[in-house]
Amino acid sequence: MFFWQFILNLKSKSSKLLSSIIIGTCTAILTMLLGWNPQPSIANNLSKVSTASTDVVLTQSLPNSPSTLFQNGKQLYHSGQYAKAIASWRQASDIYAKQGDRLNQAVVLNNLALANRQLGQWQDADRAIALSLEILQSEPQQEKLLAQALNIQGSIQLAQGKAQEALKMWQRATASYEKAGDKDGALRSKINQSQALRSLGLYPKAKALLQQVQIELKEQPDSSLKAASLLNLGDTLQRSGELEDSKVVLQESLAIAKQLNDTAIIANTLLSLGNTTYRLQQPAEAIGYYQQAVNVATAPILKLQAQLNLLRLQIDTQQPESARLLLTAIQTQLPNLPPSRDSVYAKVNFVQSLAKLNPTSSNRQAAAQLLSIAAQQAKDMGDPRAESYAIGYLGEIYEQNQQFSEAQNLTEKALILAQTNNASDIAYRWQWQLGRVLKAKGANPQAIAAYSEAVNTLASIRGDLVSSNADIQFSFRDSVEPVYRQLVALLLMHEDGKPVSQENLKAARTVIESLQVAELDNFFKEACLTSLTTQVDEVDPQAAVIYPIVLPDCLEVVISLPDRSLQHYSRKISQAELENLLRELRRSLRRTSLETEIQEISQKIYNLLIGKEIESILVANQIKTLAFVLDGSLRNLPMAVLYDGQHYLMEKYNLAIAPGLQLIDPQPLKHQQLTVFIGGVSKETQDFTALPNVEREIQKIATLVSTQLPLLNETFISESIQKQISKTPFRVVHLATHGEFSSNAEKTFVLTWNSRLGIRQLGDLLQTRNQDSRTPIELLVLSACKTAKGDNRAALGLAGMAVRSGARSTIASLWSVEDSATATLMENLYQELATLGTTKADALRKAQISLLKKPQFTHPFYWAPFVLVGNWL
Repeated sequence: MFFWQFILNLKSKSSKLLSSIIIGTCTAILTMLLGWNPQPSIANNLSKVSTASTDVVLTQSLPNSPSTLFQNGKQLYHSGQYAKAIASWRQASDIYAKQGDRLNQAVVLNNLALANRQLGQWQDADRAIALSLEILQSEPQQEKLLAQALNIQGSIQLAQGKAQEALKMWQRATASYEKAGDKDGALRSKINQSQALRSLGLYPKAKALLQQVQIELKEQPDSSLKAASLLNLGDTLQRSGELEDSKVVLQESLAIAKQLNDTAIIANTLLSLGNTTYRLQQPAEAIGYYQQAVNVATAPILKLQAQLNLLRLQIDTQQPESARLLLTAIQTQLPNLPPSRDSVYAKVNFVQSLAKLNPTSSNRQAAAQLLSIAAQQAKDMGDPRAESYAIGYLGEIYEQNQQFSEAQNLTEKALILAQTNNASDIAYRWQWQLGRVLKAKGANPQAIAAYSEAVNTLASIRGDLVSSNADIQFSFRDSVEPVYRQLVALLLMHEDGKPVSQENLKAARTVIESLQVAELDNFFKEACLTSLTTQVDEVDPQAAVIYPIVLPDCLEVVISLPDRSLQHYSRKISQAELENLLRELRRSLRRTSLETEIQEISQKIYNLLIGKEIESILVANQIKTLAFVLDGSLRNLPMAVLYDGQHYLMEKYNLAIAPGLQLIDPQPLKHQQLTVFIGGVSKETQDFTALPNVEREIQKIATLVSTQLPLLNETFISESIQKQISKTPFRVVHLATHGEFSSNAEKTFVLTWNSRLGIRQLGDLLQTRNQDSRTPIELLVLSACKTAKGDNRAALGLAGMAVRSGARSTIASLWSVEDSATATLMENLYQELATLGTTKADALRKAQISLLKKPQFTHPFYWAPFVLVGNWL
């Protein structure tokens, strides 16, 4: 699990226990359900479990009786005096052992193990629970007691970072509960299993298990068990990126917990709601939930986790005064935390926030001391993963202080710990850090090697990266993306004034392609993209591929030519200057702007991306098609509008946007009768304005192609779409309806008559066809979409929709255009697609030129926003 997840979601996966005393035989249910403090319990009636022993009445008041000692320990435990509780319970255990009362001894040992766990006394906890299990396994009639001990064993193992062992233990506990006929106990153990599955990054399995539990609990009255199950499910949905569903489920859990006045579940659910609303970019709600969690929580670690998350949010939302006050309050609590993985992560988390808020040398010294303590605690616990975290971040402190030799030694130690314990998900961070340190020391070849290892590690854990770290969305740009960009910058450095080697240029292109895939993985929150071995530029001898990559102090441009040679140009412009220029051009692309104003700005960007040098190379190589693998905010601009002083780029070249060439199926369009699915919305619906010319657009296209009856307005609903698409092998899908692209997958959609089709829903609809897979969708057309306002990465949603739809190519608009202009362009597009020998890129270019030549549509506002994404053949 990545550390930045703990910054956003420090909710413990381990120190959370629920107790429930069952009247009857020697019982102590201490079930870990995510967030409850362990509550000790003991046998109520020994006569029901052992006829060979003498009955013990728990109400006896002898000062040294084991039951009195137990009750004293229980009170001490509840007041947080764990050491004194341990002393009392040890006496009780010894007395029961001398009396030969092994079952009650086992129960006391269970509670003793939990108290040891609270203090981070892992060896004592392990010994106590091991002895309890040894006793109970020799008693074949005590399946329920055995299950309870197994549950406690699992909680101790997970607290020490042993998720796989905890999972196995809870699976055994479930089986024992089922054998004993205890359905509730079995459900509790299944919820515990979901905790281990989540710690292992197996979120789909955790989700499926919790949904099974929910089905079993559905008909039961509200209970803490039901609230706990909903809480776990809500957390799992959050990590799966299903944020709206997570919020609904967590609010249901909170309502039940409040009805039952279960403060432990209330506190945990408030913390989870804070995390979910934070990820939903609802900071005011998140702050409210975190503050409530702080006020309600009784467990010190839970309160601290809520405060740490609140601190992070206050820093991110630029509330420095509030953050400083909270920082001081948190700092006083850290020394009192007992050793545990949670406390180690809390210290590292605190250091991260401290560095953001007060990046001074004195604070770095304080941070280094805190991380040293955390590293030693992790080592003493035998938790190499937590130790790697603490040592690695200690290395970062030395890096920030420019003590590079010390930073290198610490980073290498952290890396060895991560690699020898199969923690690739954190190993890449130390490989990246090592690359930075080596670069700072002037060892560029070694730095490139370290960076390359980091990129390779990221590729190897691609599926784990996105499935186990949904919270990565908030830190992808800080903790993953820079690895790729910094490596590209190193590879493209001119050594001693010499040109960059072809070997380094090829390596840089590969890294840029890998970044494109990683961005889309992060967008989808799952590794759903399959790279292809044949790149499309290898089958088009008249295409050049242009890779611009935005770096802090320059714009690097790599051009791939048909002969497989690569050219490289560096433009000296800061990222801030470039962003301002791109925003200026985007603002100018309004229908009220003067065309000369647009041309002046777009010529500046043309000179950055192409210019006379690259233009001469394109002419010399007889290039007809330019495919752009765009980076950052460049994705929000149509390349068609770039101006060379005389002509727009669209007038000279076929153009395409590629979300990475490895993601494109390099098959040309087969020129045969096009079968087109046509649907759209022309009337006002769901607060979206009417598009009256959609009817004309649909009718005209229907006369040019083979199609079934178009689905318009009331008939354009999910069920009808699925029915048509599942029966007919359409090669083109044309949707004339409102839609919006966003950098957030949940906010990317196309409109149907009565709902919105999200990116996953649309992809599922288009890919559930039961016709022969050898007839893929060649082209998806979205004729009335736009990118989200104020989102400088909104076009990532277009790339995501293009890839997820399964279509080889997608044509869409980057902003809303007058629908009469859209209708005219679409008519021309389909006329061109029907022409033998015309590629999709050529058809779009000719349709745009046709629109440009019409007096009422000469302005770039009308023809420029239409882009082709994917295969241009």
